[in-house]
Amino acid sequence: MARVLVTGGGGFLGGAITDALAARGDEVIALDVAIGPRLQQLAAAHAVVTPVIGELTEWPHLAGALAEHRPDKVVHCAAIVGVPASVGAPLATMRVNVEGSLNLFEAMRLSGVRRVVHISSEEVYGPFEAPLIDEEHPCRPLMAYGISKLAVEHLGRSYGRLYGLECINVRTCWVYGPGLPRPRVPKTLVDAALGGRPLHLPSGGDFRVDHVYFADTVQGVLLALDKDEHPFDVYNIATGQAPSLAEIIDIVKDLVPGADVSVGPGDYRFDERVGPVPKGALDVARAREHLGYAPSYDIRKGLAAYVEARRNAAD
Repeated sequence: MARVLVTGGGGFLGGAITDALAARGDEVIALDVAIGPRLQQLAAAHAVVTPVIGELTEWPHLAGALAEHRPDKVVHCAAIVGVPASVGAPLATMRVNVEGSLNLFEAMRLSGVRRVVHISSEEVYGPFEAPLIDEEHPCRPLMAYGISKLAVEHLGRSYGRLYGLECINVRTCWVYGPGLPRPRVPKTLVDAALGGRPLHLPSGGDFRVDHVYFADTVQGVLLALDKDEHPFDVYNIATGQAPSLAEIIDIVKDLVPGADVSVGPGDYRFDERVGPVPKGALDVARAREHLGYAPSYDIRKGLAAYVEARRNAAD
């Protein structure tokens, strides 16, 4: 049994990782900006979960949490997440994601905590140069979110060379599932289908990206956290497939008969201002070989699990 600090421990992905760690018997220090409903539920369900209020950009919060609770390892989930959020608030994105991570690494150094698994993103690659890319693909991010995540990866490497910190970067892709807070496909499609509301996207049917059901991302994070020795500091954790948005809509309509959802051809847009760069699928061969990672959810199975979870929550 280990003692693990999870930053953003009450968030969408951080909460799922906290839940999985606690379920297997680890002690979890779940640090978040507030003890919200999700974190309250986790603490009530698992006696080994200790909620802690803390802000990444406030040095006393991180230094105090690590000094008091002395974790063995850290999973770093807390961040301002996503391209639209970073476009709307680039200064805050850099402050939280980069400065906050630097605070965390420094607190770990002073507390003698060696390993952190950092939740990175496919955004670090920038525009994909092929339909399927591996970890050696050039990293040329164009948006503040991807730039911030790549900066954190490099800061982790610097702390590794200087102080022996072991920062393992999990580059996941468009993670979805119950509790996703952002209005992004496929969440918006599932919400509309189950709510009996029409949703017709004017364009985006040709857009392809690797959609990852949250449970697969959690699996990859725990495998990276547990591995004794790492030959690499970066792993793609995804499905290795990139369905089109038109294909996803067909699956949603099959899973929810009568769903009134559709999409026009062309590129997907987050909003009127910005859309994603060209994307595709993440090659997970490195994670398969060195972590034993095996994604369990292709897009149909993941959407089916998502729809079932939403229906069960409504009962």
